[in-house]
Amino acid sequence: MNESITFRLMKEQDIDDVLRVEQESFTVPWSREAFLSEITKNQFAVYLVIEDAGRVIGYSGTWVVTDEAHITNVAILPSYRGRKLGEAMMRKLMEAASELGAKTMTLEVRVSNHVARGLYSKLGFQDGSIRKNYYTDNQEDALIMWVNL
Repeated sequence: MNESITFRLMKEQDIDDVLRVEQESFTVPWSREAFLSEITKNQFAVYLVIEDAGRVIGYSGTWVVTDEAHITNVAILPSYRGRKLGEAMMRKLMEAASELGAKTMTLEVRVSNHVARGLYSKLGFQDGSIRKNYYTDNQEDALIMWVNL
């Protein structure tokens, strides 16, 4: 991986850059208020950003409650995809959750998102159940995936 790539905890001043990533990545992006609440009020939330030479190019978040982590979101700018940065970011998030005491980690992924599902499988996530009509933009089902950390 390029030495200009770094990871760190998300700060309030990152929200504008994170919103740009969010808007380029999702049909129903989270709001500024949602991110602000996550990083300033949610005691269970851990959010990381990935930077290229100081520029935020992606982020990820998880909630760690007792011994379980639940991934809330993962996104990389489209122009940076295909470089294994999402994998590196997921590994950092898994490591952070484990350090906070999580023994398992879970997430939801669109059933049609074969690229993400492949990445999660590579990282050891196993298929769980289906959440019917989970996504509000098109009522697509979500696959729940789990991994032991």
